[in-house]
Formats: sequence, C-alpha cells, structure tokens
Amino acid sequence: KYGGDIVKIITPLGYLGTARYFKQTYGLAESAEELVGIMKDYARSEYENNVAAKDGVIEALYALKERGATLAVLTASPHEALDPCLKRLGIYGVFDFVWSSDDFPFTKANPEIYKEAARRIGANVSDIVFIDDNPGALNAAKKGGVAAVGVYDRSAEDYIEEIKRDADGYIY
Repeated sequence: KYGGDIVKIITPLGYLGTARYFKQTYGLAESAEELVGIMKDYARSEYENNVAAKDGVIEALYALKERGATLAVLTASPHEALDPCLKRLGIYGVFDFVWSSDDFPFTKANPEIYKEAARRIGANVSDIVFIDDNPGALNAAKKGGVAAVGVYDRSAEDYIEEIKRDADGYIY
C-alpha cells in the first residue's frame, strides 16, 4: 500500500527516479531499468487509448494559439506515450514545443528545467506561465522564476489548498 502523498512524491521524479524510489522504499526485486520498462509500457497504453483532455482545454489551447501565444508541453511522460496521446486528441500541432522531461538533464522538481525551457523557447522566465496539478512541480517552477498556476486534477485533490496557497493562481 502506498502512502497518501505518493503522487506528490513520484510525479516530478521522472521514470528512473520513480523506479529508484520504489526500489528503495518498497524493496522491489526488479532492476530500476526493468521497472522503467514496466511503467513506460503501462503509460504508453493508457496515453494511447484512455487519457482524455480536461474539459475546456482543447478549446482554450486553440484560442490561445489564435491570440499568438507560444504553447509548450513539459511533462514527465515519455514521448512514446505523450506524442500519440496529443495526436489522438488532435492537439499535437497546436504546440510549438512538445517536451518530455527526458529531453532535459533535469526533472520537473528542479527549477533549472523551467529556466532551460524558457531559453529554448527564446523567452524570459518572467514571460512564462507554467500550468500543472503537482505542487512540487509548481513550487520548482516558481523557484525557477516562472509564474505557476495550479490546475484541478482528481489525483491532486489532497493538495488543492496547498497549491492555492503557493501558486500564483488556480484553475478548476
């Protein structure tokens, strides 16, 4: 049985960090590489077939794009899962940048990833708004100098008040 804060702990770790966490915490016999393979296979299947966009997100993305916004994805999910999901949802092409944290030498728990993403976009960190449902990633983004806006997700219900307190805004 996992602790109630498991989502908060593993979300910003990436696959390898999560595998190491599970090995250390739960004494799993599989190697970290084997665990990463298991996680990626599961995620790929879920993202290719089941993950849905939050209500109103697709319309909001296209409206932002029409206004000239530069849009980027930065997720811990690998491209093998991420890209097919965005394509299935019909929103892959709306993004100027589609990044997995695997594309960076940092995880979303490290403020440097947000600084590097801004550099790659060609923008100042102060011009970036990062939207996420994970309090650890939001706090790291703020430490990296970007505006951090929390977004509701059922998986983070236990952290709504923390996110509202620490983020620059909150969206349901």
